Amino acid sequence: MRVGIGVDFHKFAKGRKLILGGVEIKHDKGLIGHSDADVLTHAICDALLGAAGLGDIGKHFPDTDERFKDISSLKLLEQVYLMLKAKGYRVHNIDTVIVAEAPKLAPYFSEMIEKLAAVLEISAEKINIKATMSEGMGAIGRKEGIAAFAIASLSE
Repeated sequence: MRVGIGVDFHKFAKGRKLILGGVEIKHDKGLIGHSDADVLTHAICDALLGAAGLGDIGKHFPDTDERFKDISSLKLLEQVYLMLKAKGYRVHNIDTVIVAEAPKLAPYFSEMIEKLAAVLEISAEKINIKATMSEGMGAIGRKEGIAAFAIASLSE
């Protein structure tokens, strides 16, 4: 069994879609990033890469590479999954936390889980998504952005 952790933060901006776990969330702002800025999927990618000892998302998908401009983070996750398969790993489970003051995310969890599970070719029961608020503290508390944390375990 191998375990990895992933963390990601992105700022809000008007004129962008808010994408989390591959799902478009109704909100007046989206997140800034080179790709679609899906903070949840980025944290999951980093957790999986870390568990496999394969570095991080920036190593494999640098923001200086135009091939990844505005790309769906589910496509990045798909590439991470192919790297894991090539090394003989399979995803055992993923646990995540999204930190955001707004919007309310729980209504979207099932759809996020289904999309992520489909890419990783695992059952939905192996992915858990939670959300919490920072109770008004810091940049996230001021509604300047969203953070996500993920832990993933792999088996050979």
